[in-house]
Amino acid sequence: MLKIPLKIVIFNKFGTLFIFVSIMISYYIFDTNFQFIKLALLKTKRQTKRVKLTRCKLSKKDQLKLIEFFVLGVTARSAADLLEMQPNTTALFYRKVREIIAFYLSQEAKEMFNGDFVLDESQFGLSRRGKRPLNDENKRAVFGILARDGKVFTKMTGQINVDLLLGNTQRVIPDSMVYGDSNADALDVNEFHQERIHQPEIIDAAKYSIGETENFWNQTKRVLRKYNGIPKSTFPLFLKECEFRFNYGSPKQQLKTLKAWTGI
Repeated sequence: MLKIPLKIVIFNKFGTLFIFVSIMISYYIFDTNFQFIKLALLKTKRQTKRVKLTRCKLSKKDQLKLIEFFVLGVTARSAADLLEMQPNTTALFYRKVREIIAFYLSQEAKEMFNGDFVLDESQFGLSRRGKRPLNDENKRAVFGILARDGKVFTKMTGQINVDLLLGNTQRVIPDSMVYGDSNADALDVNEFHQERIHQPEIIDAAKYSIGETENFWNQTKRVLRKYNGIPKSTFPLFLKECEFRFNYGSPKQQLKTLKAWTGI
């Protein structure tokens, strides 16, 4: 009978155990890294969520034509007349486009401000550039304007969301406020007026420009006056449309951006 030395037997036992432990550790590390990779891909997928124009029965040709009319500032009723469509059809298409614009602009604002933000309403009643505070009880702040890095961001007053309830939303002092009649069913831009909010703190000139808010407000008035009053429920979408038109340059650039956002 062949006798195996004791040293070899012990070595074989420990060697087998070492190999087994090594395999288990390698499997655990691989499985853990795989899970990390899956989580990272899932997080990236959530961050790059896209919203496109869906469930539209119009042909691609008609959709492209309506996008062009939208960029050029043609109203939904006029576009319906030119394309021989029902006004409700073009109005619904315009609404969907505005909803897509609002979504992407909100994502851009979150990146700029490192999360969602609300307006610091404690600043609304302050004296602005030597002017007296508003005394008319019917006049209320409608939305705020902020200028950052050459772009303008808008925020309606009183917007409450889940992030705010969880305490993950920061309060921002707007550069200027736009006031209007809070009792009206429809908001008329002709009755709005803008007031700058004086901030005594020293602000980086590269990130702050009061001229941007003035230019935005002048352009917004030109865009919204043709509607002769906008319902309160849809006014935030029209406001985001004006923000988009101001921040995204020429009509050619706006058309290119909307084609990408809507997936047309």
